[in-house]
Amino acid sequence: MSLERIINVAFQVYAWLIFVRIILSFIRHNPYQPLIRFIYEITDPVLGFFRRFVPPVGMLDFSPLVAFFALELLRQIILNVIRTLGL
Repeated sequence: MSLERIINVAFQVYAWLIFVRIILSFIRHNPYQPLIRFIYEITDPVLGFFRRFVPPVGMLDFSPLVAFFALELLRQIILNVIRTLGL
């Protein structure tokens, strides 16, 4: 598996985890269930970072949307560096 493919898969998995986290915010769930705790622990650092800069508007939290854009930008930058270095 190429390095580009690994990076793409890693970013896709993380984006899906954020998406699942968004869905979880709309449904009742047990926050102590291990899988749900894992999702929260993995996504909290990134979403928490963006929540400092993007306050909620009423009951809407736009930090996941900003995180999606930032992660895509970071993915593109990493892939361009890898292509430039010929890795």
